[in-house]
Amino acid sequence: MAKPHLLIGGIAPFSTVDWPGKLACVAFLAGCPWRCPYCQNHELQSPDAATATEEGLFALLEQRRGLLDGVVFSGGEPLAQETVIDAARRAREMGFLVGLHTCGAYPERLRQILPHTDWVGLDVKAPWKTYDLVTRAPGSGRRAQESLELILAAGVALETRTTWHPALLSPADITAIAHDLAARGVESWSVQAYRATGTTGELPDETVYPSEVPDDLPGLFKTYEFRRA
Repeated sequence: MAKPHLLIGGIAPFSTVDWPGKLACVAFLAGCPWRCPYCQNHELQSPDAATATEEGLFALLEQRRGLLDGVVFSGGEPLAQETVIDAARRAREMGFLVGLHTCGAYPERLRQILPHTDWVGLDVKAPWKTYDLVTRAPGSGRRAQESLELILAAGVALETRTTWHPALLSPADITAIAHDLAARGVESWSVQAYRATGTTGELPDETVYPSEVPDDLPGLFKTYEFRRA
């Protein structure tokens, strides 16, 4: 039986923003089990969004040897496809660093890909007990928390980030997230203000500002950033 190929919704040949401090190619994989209303890549939630091929990705990487630091597997949710594990291994064998953007929906696949990963950007969407209000997926908080614990145990470089829309998270929620992450030893956290561009438009077009982040939270982390998502 032929090995399944990656379903890729798009490829960015060069990016300086998807992996802080690195110049990377980004593969946006199709498919995601969660339905966060602020998702800016919601068209990639379906596997049917695939428009590029695995062969095309690795042909591009072959041409970019010596020009890129690494490749980032993003999405959608890249771990929705088990074949991303082999793709990460293959990229590493070519001499590229490997980055991963994940929501933490697939902890078992995460466990398998971590040995072939140099950096992870993990979305932390809400306090664990109220995760389902954002993801609309029962049990999502438990899976995301397990994924965070796996990354920390593996010692892989980690950036956590939380998208803040005032209809979904309160200042108390932001405080709870920050203190939980800091207590676990997370060193890097970014707050991303909601931006309507690219979303389904179902949320009110509201945003938050840096001054709304409680003053004591940035100091909990070695690296903190407020971003426009």
